Amino acid sequence: VQLVESGGGLVQPGGSLRLSCAASGFAFKDHALSWARQAPGKGLEWVCGIYSDGNTAYADSMKGRFTISRDNAKNTVYLQMNSLKPEDTAVYYCAIDRAYPMGNTFSFARRGQGTQVTVSS
Repeated sequence: VQLVESGGGLVQPGGSLRLSCAASGFAFKDHALSWARQAPGKGLEWVCGIYSDGNTAYADSMKGRFTISRDNAKNTVYLQMNSLKPEDTAVYYCAIDRAYPMGNTFSFARRGQGTQVTVSS
């Protein structure tokens, strides 16, 4: 099982980024996946998730700014982030999520190595 995140970088406040997570080694289409983040000096925070049927869930603070999607043909999950704020600076991880309903990080079965997102002028 492997999850590889990409797409992070430095962006100005108000900007956008799209993160990708390429998955392999498991039946991608049958699993729910989530994005989580860890800011410097803070714990792991659940951001959003997508179920195998395509339904999505978001942390309240991300609603309207972040969009999760998946492409089962490419075994990839995406996170579109708009209107980025300095407080969005963190390492972003994707994970296989066994929670139902989603909303925390305690049921992550496997997590990737993460990609750094820095929001700064």
